[in-house]
Amino acid sequence: MSAKVISGWFKGVFSRNKRDLSLEDPETSRGSSYIDKLTYAIGDVHGCNSLLRELIELIRNDSRGYPGQPRVVLLGDYIDRGPASREVIDTVIGLQGANWCETIALRGNHEQVLKQFLLDSAKGPDWVMWGGAETLASYGIAAPTRQNTEGWLEARRELARTFPSEHLHFLNETRLLYKAGDYLFVHGGVKPGVPWDQQTAETLLWIRDEFLDAERPCELVVVHGHTASETVKQTPWRIGVDTGAFATGRLTCVRLFENERRFMHVKKGASVTVTPSELNGPKVSAV
Repeated sequence: MSAKVISGWFKGVFSRNKRDLSLEDPETSRGSSYIDKLTYAIGDVHGCNSLLRELIELIRNDSRGYPGQPRVVLLGDYIDRGPASREVIDTVIGLQGANWCETIALRGNHEQVLKQFLLDSAKGPDWVMWGGAETLASYGIAAPTRQNTEGWLEARRELARTFPSEHLHFLNETRLLYKAGDYLFVHGGVKPGVPWDQQTAETLLWIRDEFLDAERPCELVVVHGHTASETVKQTPWRIGVDTGAFATGRLTCVRLFENERRFMHVKKGASVTVTPSELNGPKVSAV
């Protein structure tokens, strides 16, 4: 994507999120929501493999200060927009095989579209508008123009032929949601008024405004990505950690331990991933 396209996309997404409450007052009490073990939830990666690897290393080092094996939840959207979608999937698969943490990989709407494209080339013209060209390029395939129907047929055939079997298995095994303690981890959000275990895949992957506008969308605290913002977004009943890594160079996670929340990030071009105050700032009690 060009710098102009990235800037326009991020400005549009950010303008929809001005109503959200950012974590500007970390001393605000959030109540007593509890999680069963040390958990890190990582926001949308979107092809930024170097940032992901750096954040994983930061998490690993940070977790050594806590008892037991930590849990790492990835909130989906590993692919598209950034330059290294294939490498990101390799990194997540590698993390799943690591013995120092438990890894939970959720599905994002971008992975859903990729799965659909592998079966139907008609999805290609829309997918390329959402960053699919960068994913194809990471697998060595050039994206045709949107109007080139034959070109999309050939691109789908070539991707299906060369797509690694372990990557397909990974996509098929990604989860739509994960519950731990008083927290629900999803990619997009939940439909307000519907029990968490009765949400549809369409909602969990794609919902935006109806979820974001709800004061308490769910009986659990929802941790999600999907809706990018320049800063972490937190209200009493939801935590948004998509900080638009491919556009901002900033990849973020929330660390949950017992009834505390803290945020960690890595940033492109920074010689130090986070400052001590960012990593070890004031404790935040959860809802």
